[in-house]
Amino acid sequence: MGEPVKIEVSGVNFYYGTQRALHDVNMKVREHFVTALIGPSGCGKSTFLRSLNRMNDLIPGARLEGRVNLEGEDIYAPSMDVIHLRRRVGMIFQRSNPFPMSIYENAAYGVRVNGLTRDRLKLDEIVERTLRAAALWDEVKDRLSKSAMGLSGGQQQRLCIARALAVEPEVLLMDEPASALDPISTAKIEELIYELKQNYTIVIVTHNMQQAARVSDESGFFLSGRLVEFSETKRLFTAPSNRETEDYITGRFG
Repeated sequence: MGEPVKIEVSGVNFYYGTQRALHDVNMKVREHFVTALIGPSGCGKSTFLRSLNRMNDLIPGARLEGRVNLEGEDIYAPSMDVIHLRRRVGMIFQRSNPFPMSIYENAAYGVRVNGLTRDRLKLDEIVERTLRAAALWDEVKDRLSKSAMGLSGGQQQRLCIARALAVEPEVLLMDEPASALDPISTAKIEELIYELKQNYTIVIVTHNMQQAARVSDESGFFLSGRLVEFSETKRLFTAPSNRETEDYITGRFG
């Protein structure tokens, strides 16, 4: 467990207006680990995930107390460039959201918007590299100019992962990335997560406990906005130290 800490969350409270969504959350996310967040609906895990790249800033009345450090740097500091932060900490959503443009243009989108290269050959290289990294290249290489909307749900989700990878993030946040997919597509996404952790730090919110057990190194159990328990995944699932965690995992919950 010697991997360095990539993100350190300390004393985080989160509010939507007067409603408190997170209570004093502390967590260390290790580099090149897959960290899974589990818990019932509405328990704060997606709010927590979105606080790691300030996606909640877009919601009126939302505010955070406490600290979220990315490699020691406070991401809520006034001097933080949020656009640059979101390049470093990418987000994959529950519903795949490809843009209504070609497969190529989807993969190239972030590179173009951020002005990372004007060179067409370089762009071709990035598109191929990211589609390969998202385990999609072989399926789409002959139809890059076709609309992304013609891909299957599982392919669309992998395209969204490629789009996120194209700007070379350090961290990937995944909010239920496979919940809308069939079992075969889900298995492909899980294999992909396993591959990606060689190069990225991944935090995944999932309703699927078997998925958390399969893909993650460490897991956190959220309940009513609190982080009840956080430990090595194997330990959390086989010998949880908290009664509420045990009840949730064994299905005696609620």
